[in-house]
Amino acid sequence: MHHFCTYFDQNYLPRGLALYESLRKHCPDFKLWILCMDQTACEILSKLKLPYIQPIPLEEFEKNDEELLRAKKTRSRIEYYFTCTPSLPLYIFKHYDDVNLITYLDADLFFFADPTPLFDELKSNSIAIIGHRFPARIRELEKYGIYNVGWLSFRRDETGMECLSWWRKLCLEWCYDRVEEERFADQKYLNRFPERFGHKIIMQHKGANVAPWNIENYHLHAVGTTVYVDEQPLIFFHFQGFKQITSCVYDWGLWPYDIRMSQTLLDNIYFPYIRTLQHPLLDKLSLKTIRNRKTRQNIFIKFKNTFEWCYMFLLGILKRRFALIFNGKVIW
Repeated sequence: MHHFCTYFDQNYLPRGLALYESLRKHCPDFKLWILCMDQTACEILSKLKLPYIQPIPLEEFEKNDEELLRAKKTRSRIEYYFTCTPSLPLYIFKHYDDVNLITYLDADLFFFADPTPLFDELKSNSIAIIGHRFPARIRELEKYGIYNVGWLSFRRDETGMECLSWWRKLCLEWCYDRVEEERFADQKYLNRFPERFGHKIIMQHKGANVAPWNIENYHLHAVGTTVYVDEQPLIFFHFQGFKQITSCVYDWGLWPYDIRMSQTLLDNIYFPYIRTLQHPLLDKLSLKTIRNRKTRQNIFIKFKNTFEWCYMFLLGILKRRFALIFNGKVIW
């Protein structure tokens, strides 16, 4: 069995459930622990009672963790989420004795094939990380970190536990959403993993963590229902920056990297993700509940959100960063 963990709040719930659906389709035997960063996400997951999922309420996760609670007071919401990243695998190791290898996943990942080849590549190593693989054109983005937090594996052994404890200590001390010397959020600390810890592997499979920032490195093509990254199958895609603006308007998240949408990218990667996000299960319970919660906002917040949405929509149309989809076809 493969053991995974992730975290998200109600805003990321559709994407988190899409990640789950993709694992259920492509991973034959797994368990996914989900740290619920707010009460709404926890309530919805509890109601859904989905197989292979174990929700973790935030209050249970924080219980008796005075260091984490002290750090929480000094962080924004997203900064606190980053701070929690190394603590989540440690929490699972502490509470579940049968877990010997845990893999953290960002909630905006989506699987297109069985991840077993990645675990085969990991072999007996204690730690697995994946590089951003920035092309030379945008190599300056390494200021945010050479490696990406999207997929991280840790084994319950001396090296794996030492690495997690060291990373947690640093995140408790400093974990902010800004670049500062050798630090950026929870991510740039990964730069020091290779030199500090042995029994680690930097994953080389081309089909792992394909993302808007590294697409141009590869030739993407489809053979039947399988997408290939050069000569290797796509295992998972990182939908960083993807946003659903309305029921038919989407921000692909490609524009910051000056990437154009190709037909293979559209038909075989983004459309399957959109179709999963529109899964009846998600709309029936989770999105309805979220919408009901959001209607309780006061008038000022509603007006502010509407103004910001209109501004971003018009800006997006002018810069052609959005796509309008109607009956399964892109018309803008």
